[in-house]
Amino acid sequence: MNWSIFPYFAAVSVLLWAAGCFLPRRKAVILMGAGLLVYAAFIVLYWAGLGRPPLRTTGEPRLWSSFFMRLSGLLTYLRWDYRWVPAFSLVVATVFICLNVFKPEIHDETLMPALQSWWFVPHVAVYIFSYSVLGCAFLFGCAELAGRRSFLDAADTLVYIGLAFLSLGMLSGSLWAKQAWGDFWTWDLKETWAAVTWCIYLIYIHIRLSFKPGRKRDVCCCLLLILGFAGLQMCWWGVNLLPAASSSLHAY
Repeated sequence: MNWSIFPYFAAVSVLLWAAGCFLPRRKAVILMGAGLLVYAAFIVLYWAGLGRPPLRTTGEPRLWSSFFMRLSGLLTYLRWDYRWVPAFSLVVATVFICLNVFKPEIHDETLMPALQSWWFVPHVAVYIFSYSVLGCAFLFGCAELAGRRSFLDAADTLVYIGLAFLSLGMLSGSLWAKQAWGDFWTWDLKETWAAVTWCIYLIYIHIRLSFKPGRKRDVCCCLLLILGFAGLQMCWWGVNLLPAASSSLHAY
């Protein structure tokens, strides 16, 4: 299995998901699930062909981002029946797919020493899943600001799940850092932004649970969801644009 057949798997997956967006709930779930399985089949076969988890280069995590974005969108749709969520998830997932189709990365068999760790796979996979779930919470925050219907109760559940996985990602990352560089935490650029983002979601939970219900509280929470999502983007790729990124331990 090699990268050249990825567009075929991706096209079938996207078409199945897109068709599901226009069908009644039961048929929609079947087609979206089928599309997700087709995409997952490529990841499994590609993993087997590489002989290592496809999580190393800039392109490979995009595979997982597209997968988990749609998975979280489907689960959100099953739980709250908001049809626009899987539709938006498809748009975001398609962006990642197009980046890999039109600008594929070169994948090597050999991992650099820092990545030769059992902690690498759970760290990256858990982080990508948390980003996808918190991305859906960001959508609910935007929808809350734009309309009269309340979406924050649904956002709460997503934040609880996303923050739990984000915490697991930070924990596994610390254990990996100890093995790779000798320290659990070095306040590296990406680590610092991860801590800031983690605190933003903690503040969101604190405000939701402790402050008196009202429009001001809800608007504040929506802004925190947007700010938290911006922090996730800084953790993911934004720090690479900063001048200090050249000396970062995560600049690989």
